[in-house]
Amino acid sequence: MNSEENSSSNGVQIRQSRRLPDFLQSVNLKYVKLGYHYLISHLLTLCLIPLMAVIIVEASRLNLDDIHQLWLQLQYNLVSVILFFAFLVFGSTVYIMTRPRSVYLVDYSCYLPPSHLKVKYQQFMEHSTLTGDFDESSLEFQRKILERSGLGEETCVPEAMHYLPPRPSMAAAREEAEQVMLGALDKLFAITNVKPRDIGILVVNCSLFNPTPSLSAMIINKYKLRGNIRSFNLGGMGCSAGVIAVDLAKDMLQVLRNSYAIVVSTENITQNWYFGNKKSMLIPNCLFRVGGAAVLLSNKSADRRRSKYKLVHVVRTHCGANDKAFKCVYQEQDEAGKTGVSLSKDLMAIAGGALKANITTLGPLVLPISEQILFFVTLVAKKLFNAKIKPYIPDFKLAFDHFCIHAGGRAVIDELEKNLQLLPVHAEASRMTLHRFGNTSSSSIWYELAYTEAKGRMRKGNRVWQIAFGSGFKCNSAVWVALQNVKPSPNNPWKDCIHRYPVQLNL
Repeated sequence: MNSEENSSSNGVQIRQSRRLPDFLQSVNLKYVKLGYHYLISHLLTLCLIPLMAVIIVEASRLNLDDIHQLWLQLQYNLVSVILFFAFLVFGSTVYIMTRPRSVYLVDYSCYLPPSHLKVKYQQFMEHSTLTGDFDESSLEFQRKILERSGLGEETCVPEAMHYLPPRPSMAAAREEAEQVMLGALDKLFAITNVKPRDIGILVVNCSLFNPTPSLSAMIINKYKLRGNIRSFNLGGMGCSAGVIAVDLAKDMLQVLRNSYAIVVSTENITQNWYFGNKKSMLIPNCLFRVGGAAVLLSNKSADRRRSKYKLVHVVRTHCGANDKAFKCVYQEQDEAGKTGVSLSKDLMAIAGGALKANITTLGPLVLPISEQILFFVTLVAKKLFNAKIKPYIPDFKLAFDHFCIHAGGRAVIDELEKNLQLLPVHAEASRMTLHRFGNTSSSSIWYELAYTEAKGRMRKGNRVWQIAFGSGFKCNSAVWVALQNVKPSPNNPWKDCIHRYPVQLNL
């Protein structure tokens, strides 16, 4: 969100605040070192691959006489042969036991809200007026935010918000959570043919609604999951929690052999609608909408053939040690005692710093060596010789084929597209997700991936970059590689409207 309010006797004006910093022009060397540390940690594997290739090529050149002479020599060096094979067996065993297990994304499902939950601009403003909770200045502010938000006329708000007056009760919040999570999970189990009792790991993330029993317990109770399931419930971690949940599931899959993990990402709006007049707390009302996703992950080698993607990297950045970053997205009460989430005017600058740190760490892991050399040489030259030298801006289009930028708001998508020098088609999935579904928090990156699949653009070997950020302040990235020419699932949320997209946005 990149707007701040300015009240006057003539009404409310929304002026553009500081834009997202040009984070690719200001790079901190420590993050480059961190990325290269990740690269070096896998250096042994990278060196062994060409060594094995050379051995295979040389072995292929041996004729029968060479093999016979080699056998005669080995007969006179029996001890050496035994030691060599013992070392080979030991080394192979250590490698097999310690290597990271591949994590596959078998399939996923995004919740499609029923049509009666859709809310148009005019309906939203009429409803806000009739509640009697907002003064004229706040209503005008919300109207201008909506006009510039990038949201379309088909986004959805929960059932409780359609009543007059609204009914944001605990029961209604539980009902919203059940509809979204179970709606996505029912479809996921149906399309994957996996039985609920086969699930060994469950990770649920929802920032603002954390009842007792937990949301993960709600799912366990509904599907009668097994008693020794490893379940986790992540709360308060913002819109980037979906990537955090994937990372946690990945770590658990390194420990538990032949297991399935389910990640459920959602947000709950019912009890978190703001009914006050503080401008910085009104913006979430205008942007956040109903949505959620369920993802099935597996470490079973047999699932590779039917899986859509393989997880390649997860890079997480946390700026919570900085006080401004910690409070830039902050749940609090206003002067009238009404609870909401406040967005700081420094949000864009803080987001830029987090993004800079994250992509600088990610770069050495994903960029071609040519881009890394150019980037590193100009960075060193800038540090040692001339501070005015502009760093080389890596071309991330050479590393990724598809970009899933969290649909947090139009301004953030605009600035990321500009700073990463992306083409409009690269930001299309994010813009269209924001238009059709609104900001669905941590699940938005899955609606974007579903959009790319629905367009028929995902080919085998394509790399996907999911990048999200949220309160704390955090920026997290996940990199996937397509294992096949991915076709949209039968329950793809775009299947009934993809023919209408992309739409022209007049903002």
